[in-house]
Amino acid sequence: MNPKKIVDILLVEDNIDDADLTIRALKKNNLTSSLLHLEDGVEALDFVFSPDGLNLPKLILLDVKMPRMSGIEVLRVLKSDERTQSIPVVMLTSSKEEPDIKECYKLGVNSYIVKPVAIEAFTKSVAELGVYWILYNQHSK
Repeated sequence: MNPKKIVDILLVEDNIDDADLTIRALKKNNLTSSLLHLEDGVEALDFVFSPDGLNLPKLILLDVKMPRMSGIEVLRVLKSDERTQSIPVVMLTSSKEEPDIKECYKLGVNSYIVKPVAIEAFTKSVAELGVYWILYNQHSK
């Protein structure tokens, strides 16, 4: 990992196929020039809270079910720290479990999207969320 790397989108996804689909969908809209893909929550928090200083992406796409540290645990840490609580976090997951959804909103997630099964629908939803959060949404500096 490169500390202090400029990252607009931090994708935290342990499933390489889902990560590849997400990256391809974002690439179609030219949103991958400053994207970093990490495979678990521990890596994500190590990146954001680097010993060399905070790395604050414009958007974090976070899976719920991951090894070592779940997306919900990562969300809890991010939203409880005033330095990172304003970063938009979108849960992009296959979990439709009501307790997961409720907990994420309770912790302050900005959006909870269940990955569509159809590749075309998945690609379209990822592209739309990337365009919205990176191009249209106003970010605090």
